[in-house]
Amino acid sequence: MPKMKTNRGAAKRFKVTGTGKIVYSRSNASHILTKKTSKRKRRLRKYDVIDKSNRDMVKRLLPYQ
Repeated sequence: MPKMKTNRGAAKRFKVTGTGKIVYSRSNASHILTKKTSKRKRRLRKYDVIDKSNRDMVKRLLPYQ
């Protein structure tokens, strides 16, 4: 049985924590920041855990993480 390939696009977007949760960086934090509130921009800096409805799909894209 050959090794499974990791989806490289997914590998760049998602990280697996030590406890096994899959986290991603939030979108909308790179430009047009003047109209966004400080509270919103601060929240966009943090990682977020993916929803359970997408968890199985992302785990399939990252077989060895």
